[in-house]
Amino acid sequence: MTTFPDISPVPRAVVVLAAATFLATTTLLSGCAAGAATSGLPGSGQAAGAASGPASSEQSGTGAGEASAEAPAAAAGTTPEPARAQAGTDERAAAVGSDSQDPDGPDPDGSRPDAARPADASAVGQEDPAQNLDLSARSATDPASPWVVVNKRTPLDPVDHEPDLTTVRGYLVRPDVAPDLTALLAAADADGVRLTLRSAYRGYAKQAAVYEGWVAQLGAAQADAVSARPGHSEHQTGLAVDVGGTTRPECDFEPCFGRTPEGRWVAEHATTYGFLVRYTPQNSAVTGYAPEAWHLRWVGRDLTAYLDDAGITTLEEAFDVPGGGYAR
Repeated sequence: MTTFPDISPVPRAVVVLAAATFLATTTLLSGCAAGAATSGLPGSGQAAGAASGPASSEQSGTGAGEASAEAPAAAAGTTPEPARAQAGTDERAAAVGSDSQDPDGPDPDGSRPDAARPADASAVGQEDPAQNLDLSARSATDPASPWVVVNKRTPLDPVDHEPDLTTVRGYLVRPDVAPDLTALLAAADADGVRLTLRSAYRGYAKQAAVYEGWVAQLGAAQADAVSARPGHSEHQTGLAVDVGGTTRPECDFEPCFGRTPEGRWVAEHATTYGFLVRYTPQNSAVTGYAPEAWHLRWVGRDLTAYLDDAGITTLEEAFDVPGGGYAR
């Protein structure tokens, strides 16, 4: 009888170890097979890496120009409507944001002049006609001219000049004065100011009588301050009127007329209608006459606008004509 050694303990251990090794090997091989089977499926990590790798290299490398050139065309053709609407909203928000950054703040009424707003075509290239007035267009010495300058140094030539005349509210004036005088009186009425006419044209003989009356009352020196010698009066041209008022009639021909509602209205509005308050406290040294807030001299609206714009208050200054007192 053959005797075998007792190896039962060892085979059991070996068997257990071999079984465990076999099981582990089988499991490992199964896992490798599964990984190999799934590595090519869409959405897997390796597939995503393989697909994205070349694209990333083109965008960041030599292919970036081609990719970026095609991208706008594709985006322009495929942008969904909601995205376009959002883009429009973003643009409007950006526009509002830029306006709010203006140092002057937003322009809610759209009235701020800026480079983006076209200029008013009616204002482009326009100039004030008064600034272009040609002072040599009319004579300052011809007694028939509306711009004739008459004062103590410069008499009419001839001294007995007689103009053409018409009537306004019963007073004689030159025909070219009448429309503006009528308009001035109507404007005062519309403003609730009742102007009256107290004097207008006076011929040479009439002016001589007026002057002699002042000489008799005040003496020659004082008469020369308040009245004109014949041939030296603006009234003789038919271009001058004396106005009065109804609120304080006692102030007619008196210094207080300038403080009446009528006197204040005339001082403010006379030039609008082509008249100058010819003798004021500020220009007595130039005109040679004491202030007369009631004495209006018509020269036309174009010239009064020019004088206003230029800040000139006397005809003597405008036409470089000597003024002041009588030469003798």
